[in-house]
Amino acid sequence: MTFENKKLTDQTIQRVSQIFKVLSDPTRISILYLLEKQELNVGAIAQCLGMEQSAVSHQLRTLRTANLVKSRREGKTIYYSQDDEHVLDLLTQAVKHTKHIQ
Repeated sequence: MTFENKKLTDQTIQRVSQIFKVLSDPTRISILYLLEKQELNVGAIAQCLGMEQSAVSHQLRTLRTANLVKSRREGKTIYYSQDDEHVLDLLTQAVKHTKHIQ
């Protein structure tokens, strides 16, 4: 196999770069880990992280725009969850790598 067969498209490179930019924020990483196995509303996330709801909402908007979380409405409450298990895989690998090099 040559290197040419493994070349990524510019669009793919840009998308991967954007995902890593979004994942570079500590608050967004914390939110994604909270949403690992359960869906939560903004209030619950804010309480768990000791943050204001408005700050959590801002971070969730960034995560939704990047298609890393999804939302579901139940009455007046919106619940958030991870949109894709691949994101958790990325975070898990990063955590394992961090623990490995410590």
